[in-house]
Amino acid sequence: MTETTETPVGQYPVATATDERPTGEQAELLDALRAARHFLRLTARDLDDEQAGRRTTVSELCIGGLIKHVSSVERTWAAFIEFGPSVMPDFMSFTEADYEQRAAEFRMLPGETLAGVLTAYETVARATDELVSNLSDLGVSHPLPPAPWFQADTAWSARRTLIHIVAETTQHAGHADIIREAIDGAKSMG
Repeated sequence: MTETTETPVGQYPVATATDERPTGEQAELLDALRAARHFLRLTARDLDDEQAGRRTTVSELCIGGLIKHVSSVERTWAAFIEFGPSVMPDFMSFTEADYEQRAAEFRMLPGETLAGVLTAYETVARATDELVSNLSDLGVSHPLPPAPWFQADTAWSARRTLIHIVAETTQHAGHADIIREAIDGAKSMG
């Protein structure tokens, strides 16, 4: 089992072996995911709650909301790796309320704090790292749930799902970097 030590925003989280650190492909995927998480968290360094919730573009995106969204995405896809499509939302019957709830992931809501959002993200990250560290086969796959954006009758392996989590985290770290630069000129990735 591998555990990520708690680190202040802006410092790279370092895995420490409590039993054995995974090797090979599992270690490489976890390293890529940790690097993506690091850059996303880095965009939040030294921000207060108001700044973390500030929109600086025409979109609804803010740094705190992006971290919330990535936490939700990682949690959902990690559950998919472990339990299959039964844990995924029923995308084909989404209601307006479902879409509004999903949109709320991208915003800091009243009462939410950056510290709380980062703590929740750290909890999700630890759970995913432990899951991946204990996987016996990255090739195990599950069918994707029906959704307009998935090809019908497609399955994703744990490997493919982890690549998706890394890509999603990296993409949103880039979004957060643009937002952060507009807040105070600070850059995380440039």
